Formats: sequence, structure tokens, C-alpha cells
Amino acid sequence: MAKHLKQGQQAEGMAARYLLHEGYQILETNYRSGRAEVDIIGQIGQLIVFVEVKSRQNTLHGNPEDSINEHKKRMLFQAADAYQLVKNWNKEIRFDAISVNFYPQAVKIEHFEDAFS
Repeated sequence: MAKHLKQGQQAEGMAARYLLHEGYQILETNYRSGRAEVDIIGQIGQLIVFVEVKSRQNTLHGNPEDSINEHKKRMLFQAADAYQLVKNWNKEIRFDAISVNFYPQAVKIEHFEDAFS
């Protein structure tokens, strides 16, 4: 497996564990609808949260969350719409981002709630 794919999987696992620690229930990981994907779908209380996870080895090219462009957001919204339709979910939702920086001496996780509003 390519190094960047392995790093992405590792970051998604770390993000899921972080969310569990924060009281979220993980409903789905890597949920796909056509070409659209949501990394993590979680629930806290009566709120469904669609989470995009991004990681980097360093910040030479910006922070991980900076790489979430308009196309990625559209794909995320498309997958969220499909999930809500399949699950008949018509209550509140939110879109979050989790950034994982793999620094040489430590890992830094940042959670951006309501990241795309």
C-alpha cells in the first residue's frame, strides 16, 4: 500500500478514536455513494456529524484542513444527502473536519466543528 494511503487510514483511525473519546458514536466509516465518500459519520445526541479527515507529514504546503476544496465539499455533501435518504434522517446534521499532523516528535489532532458553513 502506498505510504500516503497508509497515512490516511491511520489518520482516519485516530480521528475515529478521538471522536469516541469525545462521546460520539461512530455510525459509518468510509461511507460511499457513487464517487462521493464521507470518512466518518458519527452521532452525538440527536445530531449526525459528517466528518472529513485530512492529514499531513508537515505543514510545508499548508495545514491538512486547507486541502479541503470546493469539489471535495460538494462530494461530501452529495454523500451526506445519500446517507440521509437511505437512513430516512430528517433531523439536524453538521459537517466537521479533523486535521491530523504527523510531526516527527508528536501527532496533533484538531477538530473543526461546523467547518463548512
